[in-house]
Amino acid sequence: MHAIESEAAAAPAISDSKTFARAFADLRDGFSNRELWLHLGWQDIKQRYRRSAIGPFWLTLSMGITALGLGLLYSQLLDSPIQTYLPYITVGFIVWNFINGCVTEGAETFIANEGLIKHLPAPISVYVFRTVWRQTLMFAHNMIIYFIIVVVFWGGITKAGYVITEGGTPQPGLSWSVLLAIPGFLLLAINAGWVTLLFGIISTRFRDIPQVIASLINLAFYMTPIVWSTDILTKKFENAAGWRGYIAELNPLYHFIQIVRAPLIGAQDSWHHWVVAGGIAVVGWFVALVVMRNYRSRVSYWV
Repeated sequence: MHAIESEAAAAPAISDSKTFARAFADLRDGFSNRELWLHLGWQDIKQRYRRSAIGPFWLTLSMGITALGLGLLYSQLLDSPIQTYLPYITVGFIVWNFINGCVTEGAETFIANEGLIKHLPAPISVYVFRTVWRQTLMFAHNMIIYFIIVVVFWGGITKAGYVITEGGTPQPGLSWSVLLAIPGFLLLAINAGWVTLLFGIISTRFRDIPQVIASLINLAFYMTPIVWSTDILTKKFENAAGWRGYIAELNPLYHFIQIVRAPLIGAQDSWHHWVVAGGIAVVGWFVALVVMRNYRSRVSYWV
């Protein structure tokens, strides 16, 4: 009996650090510490524009100038009516700015918080929530531009049958369906969570990843219908579009943008955008949780 007890005592304890339970507990505890990451996210914005005359509204001004300049330029190059094309490109820029921030800053979310990770006993998901919350605040500031655009071009985007580009698909016009942008943004933020978590962990181990992502995201911008519309492909190639017709549909970023942009400008929305965005969220979170389960405890050593 004593021999059995001594063998049991000598047996090493099984660690639960690499289990899904610990990964879910980290996310739960991180969300529970929302006072911390809400404060840190807001301080990030204030710190970035400290001593500035208009503070965070530089975000809004910069976005407005960029959208106005490119909207005026591309509406002429693509022979599109300015009263409908400018709202299209403006909302596209606002949503893209959120996606771009979550991807590029998300890749460095743990690297940038090295000091806190090493000295503050907090779940690593706190820094994921901090990054997504900061980008949400920036998105909210940029939405001021959207409301200004809606007021200025109200007659153009509320008219049933309006077109984004000359000869393009008729759109239903702005209506109460604009409220679909709320669940659309929530789904976008859910995807931003796993992107930040996954890329953040990988980037702490392989420091070249943020630079690779920064290079690819620039290419993705031009490959995504933001300053151009899918109507252009249909109009230019018609039945001979072939593989060109799949340029947008095979781009997941296009679907992420559409679930928010389409309701906001009264454009035709399709259920398949929601299915793709939802499916990517499920698969993405599964992969992120697997990586988190295996490498969560190593982040503090890698940063």
